[in-house]
Amino acid sequence: MQPKWYHGLALAQLCAPASALLRFSCSQLVVERLDPLVNPGVVGSPHLHQIIGGNAFNASMDPRTMDIPSTATCTTCTFAQDFSNYWTAVLFFRARNGTYKRVPQKGNVYFEQSNGGMTVYYTPSYKNTKVTAFKPGFRMIIGDPKIRTQEEQSKYRQLTYTCLKDPLTRTGETLYLPKEPCPAGIMANLRFPTCWDGVNLDSADHSSHVAYPPGGTFENGAACPASHPVPIPQLFYEVVWDTIAFNDRSLWPEDGSQPFVWSYGDMTGHGQHADYVFGWKENALQIAMDTNCNGDRCPELAYQAIANGNACTKKPSLDEDLDGWLTELPGGMPITGAGGEVVA
Repeated sequence: MQPKWYHGLALAQLCAPASALLRFSCSQLVVERLDPLVNPGVVGSPHLHQIIGGNAFNASMDPRTMDIPSTATCTTCTFAQDFSNYWTAVLFFRARNGTYKRVPQKGNVYFEQSNGGMTVYYTPSYKNTKVTAFKPGFRMIIGDPKIRTQEEQSKYRQLTYTCLKDPLTRTGETLYLPKEPCPAGIMANLRFPTCWDGVNLDSADHSSHVAYPPGGTFENGAACPASHPVPIPQLFYEVVWDTIAFNDRSLWPEDGSQPFVWSYGDMTGHGQHADYVFGWKENALQIAMDTNCNGDRCPELAYQAIANGNACTKKPSLDEDLDGWLTELPGGMPITGAGGEVVA
């Protein structure tokens, strides 16, 4: 299934962008079980995450006591004023014998030198209207790791997967994990809501203070609802999972089903989710949005080479094996079905 709102959009962004946007690389910072939004202060969150951005990332990140840009000493992102943190769950391959192997990430098109990580987009508008950049203390989550059906997932309109035939594939998105081997890997696409209530920097569920346009999409210029009247940039992650080593169908389940599972115990892909904590320095993001910069260079922003981003890393808070063949998902997370029942 290819959503109508997406037709041709991403390829245009890659090859000949007609709309202003930031598209840049952020290398891997750390892979660990921390989640300062859902499990603040807990070292050893229920499931594993891969994190990019500034090295101030920690278990708490209390906005009342922590100023992210002044705390961080480096960032994995190529825009040097961006100390934000961006994170998602981690993809695993499940072998026929029930063991698990973490799927590595790889650099996206034009960012092949990146040490894993993600490609991040900030798009101000497709209709030349002004957006309000995120403020210090702003954070949000999109998606829900408990979801296992397409019907449940429908409230989060733009969380999809692309089975990459080659690195430039940008068509054929699905709401579920691809069911066939993908020659160039699996790309997870995560687009955040683009309307803000204009008051709250966060909410109890980390989602209610933002919303999607009710009458359409950000891409077609749909208006924000009265409850969330302030247009904000479209934040968008592309994560390229290098599944090539696992494309041999003889390694897949005997029933022919796809073999990949998220670190939160989801083999459907419908529970895909992502987290964001704003950490741009001063008003750099607002300037970039107002200036209508394009791509990974912006005269108003400082740039650092991908090699510099690769050099910014953080030691994991827990000492646990994440690279070998594992007998269970990190943290002992079970695989669960639509009703929350354990299926493996």
